[in-house]
Amino acid sequence: MRRLRWPDGWSLGALAIAALVLAPLGAVLWMALFPTDNIWGHLISTTLPRYFGNSVKLMGMVGLGTGLLGTGAAWLVVRFDFPGRRALEWLLLLPLAIPAYIGAYALVDFFEYAGPVQTWLRAAFGWQTSRDYYFPEVRSLRTAALVITLSLYPYVYLLARAAFREQSANMTEVSRALGLTRLRSFFRVALPLARPAIAAGLAIVMMETLADFGTVDFFAVQTLTTGIFTVWLQGYNAGGAAQIACLILGLVLILATLEKLSRRRRRYHALNARVTPIQPERLRGWRAWLAVLACLLPFGFGFVLPISVISSHALAHLERWADPRLWQAAFNTVSLGGLAALVTVLGALFMVYGARKSYYRLPRTLMPVTGIGYAAPGAVLAIGLLIPLSALDHMLADSVESLFGVYIGLVLTGSVFAVLFAYAVRFFAIPQGAIDAALGRVTPSMEMASRSLGRSAWQTLWRVHFPLIRGSVLVAGLLVFVDSVKELPATLILRPFNFDTLATKVYDQASLENIAEAAPAALLVTLAGLLPVLLLARAGKGGV
Repeated sequence: MRRLRWPDGWSLGALAIAALVLAPLGAVLWMALFPTDNIWGHLISTTLPRYFGNSVKLMGMVGLGTGLLGTGAAWLVVRFDFPGRRALEWLLLLPLAIPAYIGAYALVDFFEYAGPVQTWLRAAFGWQTSRDYYFPEVRSLRTAALVITLSLYPYVYLLARAAFREQSANMTEVSRALGLTRLRSFFRVALPLARPAIAAGLAIVMMETLADFGTVDFFAVQTLTTGIFTVWLQGYNAGGAAQIACLILGLVLILATLEKLSRRRRRYHALNARVTPIQPERLRGWRAWLAVLACLLPFGFGFVLPISVISSHALAHLERWADPRLWQAAFNTVSLGGLAALVTVLGALFMVYGARKSYYRLPRTLMPVTGIGYAAPGAVLAIGLLIPLSALDHMLADSVESLFGVYIGLVLTGSVFAVLFAYAVRFFAIPQGAIDAALGRVTPSMEMASRSLGRSAWQTLWRVHFPLIRGSVLVAGLLVFVDSVKELPATLILRPFNFDTLATKVYDQASLENIAEAAPAALLVTLAGLLPVLLLARAGKGGV
């Protein structure tokens, strides 16, 4: 008869962390199933079809755009050699540093009626009003899709470039020997082999598109995410907002499932351990310059244009940099992002190591599930946190007052605790995945040697494992910090009164059409976003 073991501290700790990470999503599901005032029927008959339709259209347009831009650019820089290819290979990553909502503010400022483009057209051709000429509508669903596409295509580009690099040159040479042209060889050989990686990138892109709030709100496009804000904060119905949030989570699960199915059905194995690397084919004449233009356009519109517009506003009035509210927001952002990185990395480290040490399967089973928070929009997590924490806050305050006669106020929702909690849940997948992969590369014999020398599990973790995985831990912490700096929806909902971060300051000013006032904060957010991109570019020199 098998003897039952009492759960050890590592198992209990790993389960507790998993429960905390999954609790907000469980709260959303509970509120959706048991709402105080069920307005689901009213939503279906009125606004929900519009929210859902716009979200699906936006995801489809962004998916198509990022697929074409990312895959095309990756194929060009891997397969061909043309002027500036080495520089463009990492310059194409830079749009990832600019949040889509900041790109939206810059693009509208540049192309709107009072912007430099239309002003120059009227001056050059003698036009007096907008009736004298046609110009595409700047604030529209199509423009929102364009802005998000230019911000997110590097996800597809990164994965597609890695997939193309891993392909053997022999396959392309055989296809060409069989009479296929360059274009047909790409569609018949290279693209099918890279399809799983491209599908993974597109899944990430569409999840990010579904989670976007700042861009679609600025362009007045009503999506499921903006619907959460409308139903909850304007309609005062948390149950209805939770039901919309569950619909978003359903779409996220569908995307994740489709991505896994695409990888499972598209597999190939190299018959030879040695893969012949692709030697870039030299392009000459108009073909070379066409390739340069094809790579310059997404980089120019995705990075150069927004950074130029933001910088021009930020440097035109240097007195805005002396505003103490800007530096208070910067201090809040750095402090909150640093705390989120520290808490999230330590929690992930404890959970991953605890799941490996545990005698039970449950911690190891729950560990991949904790990554679902990264796919959940910030607005969804805010619903799952604010309502339960508010109830717990009031219960705690009432209990302390009844016992000690002191009213302590709202400790959880009245401070940055809720925002910090949301960041930890939202970005927990980043350090969890990085630490799990890093620990998997450490040979088990080192653990056994440490334990045989009398070291405890804690000592083994900090003195043996941590020095070996320190690089992965630091990179994961940096990514959590930067994502926290850019996070907008959860911060808008959960922040305490009179508490600003750089992202919320940008949003508050841009929503008032005051782009110049928002420019310094937007520039600081963009500079923070450059950190992981530079790390990716550095890693890409050796092949991502």
